[in-house]
Amino acid sequence: MKPFLHTHPYEPFLFEGVTKLIVGTLPPPRFTTGDLKEGDVDFSYGSRDGQLWPILDRIFNLNLKFETTEEAAAQRKNFLIDRGIGICDIVASSERSKIDASDLGMQKIRLRNVLGVLHKYPKVHTLLFTGGNSKNGPEYFFRRHLNEHGLLLKQISNEVPRIHEFKLRTKMEEERTIRTVSLTAPSGAANRAVGSLAFYKELKKKDPKFNTIDFRVLQYSQFF
Repeated sequence: MKPFLHTHPYEPFLFEGVTKLIVGTLPPPRFTTGDLKEGDVDFSYGSRDGQLWPILDRIFNLNLKFETTEEAAAQRKNFLIDRGIGICDIVASSERSKIDASDLGMQKIRLRNVLGVLHKYPKVHTLLFTGGNSKNGPEYFFRRHLNEHGLLLKQISNEVPRIHEFKLRTKMEEERTIRTVSLTAPSGAANRAVGSLAFYKELKKKDPKFNTIDFRVLQYSQFF
């Protein structure tokens, strides 16, 4: 059977003055084929099963609509512009033998030139990875991308969310420091990992109603 070519359906969301970039991999294949489900939003991280927008909705009291309408997409774009946050997922395309959304299922992966984006948008100082350094995660691919250009991440904090930095040399031979934050992935698949964290267990012990979404809200609010 011919592999499914999973191409990213959205161009990077970039604009003058952007200071932070959300960096993930690929949305679910139905966003590529256009077979959206009720409750999906036709924009980055718009899957009805994803947690990024519900988390940001709670942090910033955005009153977002979760529906397949232009208004719902526009709400998200306006928020990002107001906050100086862009989106540049690192995977341009991959092939899949099984049509699902798992990162591990990606093969023959083609990456976007995120470093080129950083050169073009000089005010960007932070990359917010929607996942860590596990195989085929955004940090994993970004490390590979940096390595191709002779660059490395320097660890700043090894506690979740892990923080790194690297130096980017501009055309004017000036050095610019870019910080990366590997957020806990905003997906249900990451809930088991969250549940095993000592800090999560501590918070859960103090408040039995505390859950994995609450944990992400607490984490993401520090960086968005």
